[in-house]
Amino acid sequence: MFTQQLEPVADSLGLSALVATLPLLTVLVLLGAVRMKAHLAGVIGLAVAVLVAWLAFGMPLGQTASSAAQGALFGLFPILWIVVNALWVYRMTVRTRHFDILRRSFGRLSDDPRIQALVVAFCFGALLEALAGFGAPVAICSVMLVALGFDPVRAAVVALVANTAPVAFGAMGTPVVTLAQVTGLPLDTVATVVGRQTPLLALVVPLLLVVLVDGRRGLRETWAPALACGFAFAAAQFAASNYVSAQLADIGAALIGAAALVAVPAARRPAAEPVRAAVLTGARSEDLDQDDARPEVLRAYAPYALIVAVFSLAQIPAVKDLLAKATRTFDWPFLNVADPTGKPVGGNMFALPLVSTGGTLVLLAGVATAAVIGVHARVAVREWVATVHELRFAILTVTSVLALAYVMNLSGQAATIGHYVAAAGAGLAFLSPVLGWFGVAVSGSDTSANALFGALQVTAAKESGLSPELLAAANSSGGVLGKMISPQNLTIACAAVGLAGKEGDLLRKVLPWSLGLLLVMCLIVVGQSTAVLGWMLP
Repeated sequence: MFTQQLEPVADSLGLSALVATLPLLTVLVLLGAVRMKAHLAGVIGLAVAVLVAWLAFGMPLGQTASSAAQGALFGLFPILWIVVNALWVYRMTVRTRHFDILRRSFGRLSDDPRIQALVVAFCFGALLEALAGFGAPVAICSVMLVALGFDPVRAAVVALVANTAPVAFGAMGTPVVTLAQVTGLPLDTVATVVGRQTPLLALVVPLLLVVLVDGRRGLRETWAPALACGFAFAAAQFAASNYVSAQLADIGAALIGAAALVAVPAARRPAAEPVRAAVLTGARSEDLDQDDARPEVLRAYAPYALIVAVFSLAQIPAVKDLLAKATRTFDWPFLNVADPTGKPVGGNMFALPLVSTGGTLVLLAGVATAAVIGVHARVAVREWVATVHELRFAILTVTSVLALAYVMNLSGQAATIGHYVAAAGAGLAFLSPVLGWFGVAVSGSDTSANALFGALQVTAAKESGLSPELLAAANSSGGVLGKMISPQNLTIACAAVGLAGKEGDLLRKVLPWSLGLLLVMCLIVVGQSTAVLGWMLP
């Protein structure tokens, strides 16, 4: 058995934490400064994590390799299993031109590119995040914005920044469900507190998006629809997470936010030509003014309606229990790790939710989609294989970075960093969202960051006298702001808009927004830890 150590380097927590950050720093420097491709940076970062685990933290090389293998498998299933199947559905709609019909339908809601950014990136992106998550919203929304005439870089930046507010409740609430499982806190309590943090981001993000699209003029001319959209989204997310269901929070928020947006008269007003000329600097599809038959429009919306229906059906308790029976749990081979107290860690076991996982549900919806929009079985299979080929570099990035995250977690590197941060005492409320942000920046997943640091946040909260529910929720809420700088999301965004290999350039554009919004979330959590905003907590 390998027992994790918190201070393996010179018996110093500070030096140990500094060494433990080397894998993440390696990845970020290679991406941001060296401009290396994300899949290569991920592999090198993984090699650094393995060396740190073996040489500095004393983890046997065999167990280190086994940890990396488990992380890689988790990256493939369920994370990439969701992404591949979600993008497969999208590819089928492109092949049958139903995606063009959907795009034209969105374009008819408004010819103002600032409103189109809100409809596509914020509202539709939130719906995709609710149903699939794990990169699918960024990929699909980026493509749609480019087709509407957005410059590829601007489209990618808008899609990345928009993919923040819905993330904590994405993939049918997977991040908060995971957070509840690893912390032992009731799901309803965790979801309630997260639902009193991330909606505040939803108030800001739509305003930020119109600034990204059209600068100060965009904010001056479209603040009313942006604020209406953000307020409706925030109110719906708060209400659903607190009083209905965490799993359905983003679906309701996306639909109500979109309805509020199009209800504002200013959102339906034609855009001035100087605005369109300044913003739509990319190649606009020539078929946007084409009329479509109503049955074809309904078929274009059918894939997403089917995904909603399948996921909603899977939430019925009897169906959920039936699907859960297909889950396989087993001892992970060549892995026997104990935490610093000597208790075996959860990573010694591995669960494969074969049917109940989101990717399988999207696959089922995809099969139904193929039938509805008229894709032959042979063609559907060919499109699935083509999707895997298209994502081959993203797959390497995701698996290597998840392997890195698991090595850091199981070797004790993550725990060392967390305990060092927890030593901040009263400052922990400010640093707690940073820890979640750090976890998502490494893994690309709010779910993974909650698994990495959720239990640690609760332990640190109890040691410092803060609310365990507050810091656990802060881990998830801060984490959503790390998603836009994660290597996986950057790779997916670049691949979607034809900027492969430009991940470093995109990182430099979104990093300031990520840090700025993180500061806002840190201040919110600090306020909620005191009498200033403490009244917000249940």
